[in-house]
Amino acid sequence: MTETPVRLLLADDHPVVRAGLRAVLETEPGLEVVAEAATAEEAVARAAHGDIDVVLMDLQFGKGMNGAEATAAIAARPGAPRVLVVTTYDSDADTLPAIEAGATGYLLKDAPPEDLADAVRTAAAGRTALAPAVADRLMNRLRTPGTTLTRRETEVLALVAGGLSNQAIGRRLHLTEGTVKSHLARIYAKLDVDSRTAAVATAASLGLIRR
Repeated sequence: MTETPVRLLLADDHPVVRAGLRAVLETEPGLEVVAEAATAEEAVARAAHGDIDVVLMDLQFGKGMNGAEATAAIAARPGAPRVLVVTTYDSDADTLPAIEAGATGYLLKDAPPEDLADAVRTAAAGRTALAPAVADRLMNRLRTPGTTLTRRETEVLALVAGGLSNQAIGRRLHLTEGTVKSHLARIYAKLDVDSRTAAVATAASLGLIRR
């Protein structure tokens, strides 16, 4: 009796990346790429058809919905396929929203082909598959909760790194300017810095925000 293959949806806005993933995965026994999506919105719609077991999801799609938002939309449906994030980004600003959104796994695009195939099978079985760097970072957050940034603090600092003022950050995140300043004060204390520039540099060196 032939084992039913794990059916895959490749969601990435770069055709070359999708072609590379397809080339790797279609050589693996028991894996079948049944669809591709070039936008996060397409991925959400295609995943709802009921014939997908695992979605390989990028995080950045240019305009529109991002990968974490798409992951949340897919995971919210009954009987949803598993979502395995496959991206180049491993900062807390990227990993935490994706995992909180319901991603079963998180892999980096420079992973060896055999690791990719293993992660797909692990996700299909409902088990967590994490890139070593991501797993290390999450474990560190659990060991030292007082020194790691919350998701909101990470969002605020990422916008500081983007050059936004406190007022502009407040508008973007629907916060008062005073609340933004409170977040920054906690960030400074946690990172042991005393300026926006130092906070951004330290956070980037620790992998807390994207460089």
